[in-house]
Amino acid sequence: MNIENAQVAVDDWIKEHGVRYFNELTNMAQLTEEVGEVARIIARRYGEQSEKESDKNKDLGEELADVLFVVLCLANQTGIDLQQAFDKKLDLKTKRDHDRHHSNKKLK
Repeated sequence: MNIENAQVAVDDWIKEHGVRYFNELTNMAQLTEEVGEVARIIARRYGEQSEKESDKNKDLGEELADVLFVVLCLANQTGIDLQQAFDKKLDLKTKRDHDRHHSNKKLK
């Protein structure tokens, strides 16, 4: 599924199950909350913090999908074609960062 199709799928889901989109500020707060859950897993599983027993069964993929869902909601409700925006950003990063990263001694 490409990003355009994902936006349509989220919009269809909202219309069928969600009644309506939460407002943009509520979705921004939800996004922050979901990113925090991702950060907690990363910090404890891959970082230096110890992982609590209650966190060991948390699914990083599921939490990342929660982040993606809210991002798609925000794109839909603000009229952003996220596929177009992503393609444009990837092109810009490719042109801007290719040589920069290859010559970065810290990445060797």
